[in-house]
Amino acid sequence: MAPRPRELTPDRSARHLFGSEMRRHRELAGMSLESLATVVRYAKSSLARYETADAMIPPDLPGRLDAAFGTDGLFEKLYGLAKYEIHPDKYRRRMELEARARVIDQYAGQLVPGLVQTEDYARALFRVTNPRANSEAIEEKVAARMGRQALLAATPGPDLSVILDEAVVRRPVGGSAVMRSQLARLCALVDTPTTTVQLLPFGHGEHALLGGGTLTLMTLDDKSSVVYEEGLTSGTLVEEPEAVRTRRRDYDLMRAYALSPRDTAARIRSAMEELP
Repeated sequence: MAPRPRELTPDRSARHLFGSEMRRHRELAGMSLESLATVVRYAKSSLARYETADAMIPPDLPGRLDAAFGTDGLFEKLYGLAKYEIHPDKYRRRMELEARARVIDQYAGQLVPGLVQTEDYARALFRVTNPRANSEAIEEKVAARMGRQALLAATPGPDLSVILDEAVVRRPVGGSAVMRSQLARLCALVDTPTTTVQLLPFGHGEHALLGGGTLTLMTLDDKSSVVYEEGLTSGTLVEEPEAVRTRRRDYDLMRAYALSPRDTAARIRSAMEELP
């Protein structure tokens, strides 16, 4: 006798509603989890967890479900709400502003910023910062981080400028293969119509943001600007105009001292060649 399907609770959250609608449309289409897994190219066990809201929805699944069920963007819309739920309240405001940003300028002193991380790089970071977490918890965080990156492919998407301290590309994260893939991703973003990546070389010496984590300046759709400063375990949203102007000045000075995109690409390729 087949086990009774777990009861769904779509009124609890957008994530639960996503799972409920996924099961409803699957059953309306007369599809089993096995047959849906074949269509959307996901494991049956993973789809079962998404239906019951036991795992965070990966960013490419909603579009595949809409194509499979002919639901005209329903699952994309539900995912637009559900993707915020894994993040604590203090980060949701930041993500809402990030989604409104027309220009994003970032500085990172230690790690590749989340918006341009590869899955494996993000996974390595989550594992080392929380070694007791199980694999499902890690994968949920990775899926949430990859979901944030969807805004870069939006229409219209923001213009993204990233300045990295040279330490970011010299410190291997996750091993040589993971780091090489991450550096290749950065090289691909160095100089495109919507992205720029520059390195602040070791030779520059001290600067105003030395020792900090990640600084993100966002110019929003209403022309206002906000700053998000992220440390090891906390983040601070800054909206006071004078403080925003000060951070803008710090960032502009670093951009003046940073390598050009062409020289940045050469320096990143050098770092790739030095990996064992």
